[in-house]
Order: sequence, then structure tokens, then C-alpha cells
Amino acid sequence: MSKLRVGMIGVGDITMMHWPAYRDHPKAEIHAICDVDETLLARRSREWGVERCYTDFRVLLEDKDIDMVEVLTPHHLHEPIVVAAAAAGKHISVQKPISVSVAEADRMIEATRSAGVKFKVFENFVFYPPYLKAKELIAAGEIGDPLSVRFKLGTGGFGMTRPYPASVELWHLMESEKGMGQAVFDDGYHKWSQAIDLLGEVEVVRGWIGRSFAMADAPAAIMWRYKEGGRLGYIDIAVSLNLHVQSDYFSADERIEVTGTQGVIWITRCTGHLLGTAPLILYRDGKRTLFDDVEADWMASFAASTDHFIDCILDDGEPHLTGERAKQVLQLAFAAIRSSATGEEVRPDEVGD
Repeated sequence: MSKLRVGMIGVGDITMMHWPAYRDHPKAEIHAICDVDETLLARRSREWGVERCYTDFRVLLEDKDIDMVEVLTPHHLHEPIVVAAAAAGKHISVQKPISVSVAEADRMIEATRSAGVKFKVFENFVFYPPYLKAKELIAAGEIGDPLSVRFKLGTGGFGMTRPYPASVELWHLMESEKGMGQAVFDDGYHKWSQAIDLLGEVEVVRGWIGRSFAMADAPAAIMWRYKEGGRLGYIDIAVSLNLHVQSDYFSADERIEVTGTQGVIWITRCTGHLLGTAPLILYRDGKRTLFDDVEADWMASFAASTDHFIDCILDDGEPHLTGERAKQVLQLAFAAIRSSATGEEVRPDEVGD
């Protein structure tokens, strides 16, 4: 094939982060798009120059010219679309989180494994350049042996420069009724993914989760212990509607601190700009090293994640966030939710439905 031909299922707000990665890509192109909203579908067709448009994903999957699908729908729709796409022989990238239940995740994993197609859960934060540089420094021993990781997630109400109607998030209310929400479960999925990617699998979780404005499972404070090395993790989450966080994407203050036996690393931002300093800082031997030259545009992580999966398909590689790993991340999120509900420690490995 001259280029990998991609079908995009769901063309809502989040696709504006995904689409640029395919624009002028040397190895892949968006071949068809699908959405139940015909007005939106027509607009994306004009904006992106894509002629093949479908309102039913099942019809799109019958298009034999399509090699891969990118599923960008609300979470509860992931499982039926992924299972059908696997049966149609399409490689699949699905937006995080993998699903809204462990049973659904299991069915998706089995369907893609049986069909022999590549399956990736799209989680871009593990491809964010300052994060990748931090991993490189840790692997090189710059902070000694890692001891702990601390995440900060704060959502502000002002500072986002792009239009973002609140109505696009209303479907989250269905998840909120089941104890899930935008902070710990949805956006938190990025942080759980990074937590496992950085320091390994988690043994036990303890959490306290509040509720703000119905959809936000915050304020929250969650701790965990890793299976190896006695390492610990912690995240605190808050929603502050009167807080101004300058951002081209989402008004979110996101930071990571990794402490080791000989030093500390700070990733100071991701989507938002709150601290006004270098995106990555290393502290060792009483000195700070500021990495001002690292690409820090959040959009770069979407492009890198997209490039990675395209290469996996073309070169028969292994996706970074496989279905199996994505299920572990899901169980970690559910463990935090269950711990808050029961007041007890929860082992992610034991979390089912």
C-alpha cells in the first residue's frame, strides 16, 4: 500500500487533537469519517477534505479500502465498535479509557487477539516529550533509584483560548451515576497510565474521592504502593472554577514529581501553563538543570502516539498501550474508586465488575 488508510469513527471535539497528526503524514491518511451527527460530519468533510462519510460505523467497517480505524466516541460505545472492527479485520486505535467495565475490556482484548489485528488504546501523555525526557534521565541514573512519584491535577475555569462548549461533556453524566467521572476516571486515566509506565505495576491503592458539579470526581487524594522496590505514588486532584490556567487546549494544571535516592525530577506542565518555568527540571548535587529546549506543546504527544501506532502496523511492532496494559490501567482507576467507597485498601489485580 502507498499509505495506511484510516477510518475515523466519531468526529467530535477530541478529533481536533487527533486529525492534525494525519495531515500531510507520509505513511497514513484519513480515508473515511463517521459520525451520527450529519451536520458535524459534513463540516469535518469540508475542513479535512475527506469525501467518504458514513453515519453508521458498521457501514464504514464494510469499506474494504480501510486498513485501520481510530475510535473517538464516548466511552460506553468503545466495546461494540472495537469488537465489530476486529471482526472486520481492521487494526484499531481506541481513545482512552479502554472501556467502562473490566468485562468489556476482556471482550475487546479477546476479539482483537482472535482476529489477529493490532489493538492500541490511545493514551498520548506517555508520548509527551518532557515525560519521555524524564524517563530517559531516570533510566540514566540521574536521580538514583526512584522512590516515589507525585502527580498534581488541578482544573481551572478560565484561561483556555480555544472554544470548548460544555455540552460536549454531557454524556459523562451516565458514568457519574456509577461513581466514575472526568477527573479520577477519565482524565485520571492518563496519570494512571504514566504511574504504571514510570515505576511498574501497583500492588495496593487507598483513595478519598469527593464530588464537584456532578461530573467531576474531585477533590480527591489517592495513594498507592508498587509491587516492587517499596515505591509509593500519590495524586491530588481539585477543580477550581475561579482559577485561571493559561492553555491552548484545556485549563488544567498538571505536574509530576519523581523523587530518587540522589535527585528529583519535575515535569512542570502538560496542557496548561501555570508555573512559567522550564517544562522539565532536574535537581541533583545541589544544582538545578532546566530543560528549556524540550518540545512542550501538548499536541506533540498526539502526533508521537499516532506515529507510533502507524509504525507498529507497518513494521509489525507492539503498541505501547496494549489492551492488556490498558486493562491494568482501568483496574487501577476502579481500585481508587472502590477504595473511596469502602474506606479500605484495594488491590487492582483483584478488581473486576
